[in-house]
Amino acid sequence: MKFTRKAFFSAVAGAAMLAAAPATFAQNVTLRFHQMLPPQATIPAKAIKPWAAKVEKESGGRIKVQHFDAMQLGGKPPELFDQAKDGVVDLIWTVLGYTPGRFPKAEVFELPFSVGLAEPGSRAFQEYVEKYAMDEFKDVKLIAVHVHGPGMFHSKDPINKLEDLKGMKVRGGSRVINIMLEQLGATPVGMPVPAVGEALSKGVISATTIPWEVTPALKVSQIVKNHTGFSGSKGLYTQTFAVAMNKASYDKLPADLKKVIDANSGVEAAAMFGRAMDDGDKAGLAIAQKAGNNIITLDAAETNRWQRAAAGVRAAWYKEVAGKGVDGPKLAAEAEALLAKHSK
Repeated sequence: MKFTRKAFFSAVAGAAMLAAAPATFAQNVTLRFHQMLPPQATIPAKAIKPWAAKVEKESGGRIKVQHFDAMQLGGKPPELFDQAKDGVVDLIWTVLGYTPGRFPKAEVFELPFSVGLAEPGSRAFQEYVEKYAMDEFKDVKLIAVHVHGPGMFHSKDPINKLEDLKGMKVRGGSRVINIMLEQLGATPVGMPVPAVGEALSKGVISATTIPWEVTPALKVSQIVKNHTGFSGSKGLYTQTFAVAMNKASYDKLPADLKKVIDANSGVEAAAMFGRAMDDGDKAGLAIAQKAGNNIITLDAAETNRWQRAAAGVRAAWYKEVAGKGVDGPKLAAEAEALLAKHSK
């Protein structure tokens, strides 16, 4: 058979294309991002989608992010972290407090009257975790952690003073928050945030602790008409959150796509999520104001009464985490220093 020069080069080019094809296809990846809230809620709409769009753009379209909202892929909100760890999904956003005791070092940011605005608080929390608590995230590729803005009450009956809380069934979002509610005289009822609207409607709870930002998605300002916050720059509490990636999903990425993920991880990613929370707080407050709801800000003297009543939470937390080999006072001091640094 006659083998022409043209045929030879065609065969070489074809072989090269075949050799390159698997690598090319392998570098295009779809990541499944699973979270608990409806797509119109603050974090899915104003943080996760922009984050994903940035990753897609910076990867030249080689990374695609599929969004699965409101637990579409199954399971319950407390299972999200393990879904990322076990590779059920590639990426998740979750509340750390939904798995009590699993992140004891991270819990320090939930102590009463510690955190104010979410953006500086999230910068502080990210830096804190990178310095002192990365062992709690060793089973995942951590993208970012963050907090929400000033924690407050949304209630059927007005809360004008500490005594109004006595015996009231109040939703708490984490172990530390429930301890605080108990010390303040309430009856804490633990539940993930997606259940709050129905629980308020059915009378399972009389009040909930959530920030303003999530109230629109849950229609809280339609269900209850009283909202109680505190004087000063710090909220009653905050909750801690994480965006995490399955380790194997990250490890199998080519080096240049790992760089894209890395460039969208860390303190600036944390700040973006915190900023979305702060903007969401403004939007949630505006909705309640437009509805003519009763918005209460406890004065400095009354706020101080709540601070004194909640002071025992810190001592109880110190004692509890000491049993896990965690130096609570040291970590609290480090957290406070970072919060002060980023709040200037």
